[in-house]
Amino acid sequence: MADIVSPETRSRMMSGIRGKDTKPELVIRKALHRQGFRYRLHAKDLPGKPDLVFPQYQAVILINGCFWHGHSCHLFKWPATRREFWKKKIMRNREKDTENLEAIKSIGWRVLTIRECALKGRTHRPLKEIIRKATSWLKTGGNICVIEGLNDP
Repeated sequence: MADIVSPETRSRMMSGIRGKDTKPELVIRKALHRQGFRYRLHAKDLPGKPDLVFPQYQAVILINGCFWHGHSCHLFKWPATRREFWKKKIMRNREKDTENLEAIKSIGWRVLTIRECALKGRTHRPLKEIIRKATSWLKTGGNICVIEGLNDP
């Protein structure tokens, strides 16, 4: 299927997609703040500049968009145009995710990843459940945790 907008328009649209302060990130930030958690944003001194940094818990939370991180859920679909470009881009994003995760773990930090599909789409979880899991993980420990959408019915 051909794109319905010109290549220039599509390029402008894609370049306007935010890397920080995305809607899913803001939802999680506000909910955790209401629970009394305080955090730093996008700490440049940690590998990958994690979205939320909780120094008092030596923990970080990453909020990953399913498309940009190539998550195998209903929100991810390989683009029909420029397939090689997108495959290279998304595969490199996955490699960087792995590298950053290992680097963060190696310095003694814990990592929680919340995927976009947990927050929206047909497999989303209730926000209260996501926040309950995140707060429990922050308080009780555990190294690596991932919250993603429910399985398709």
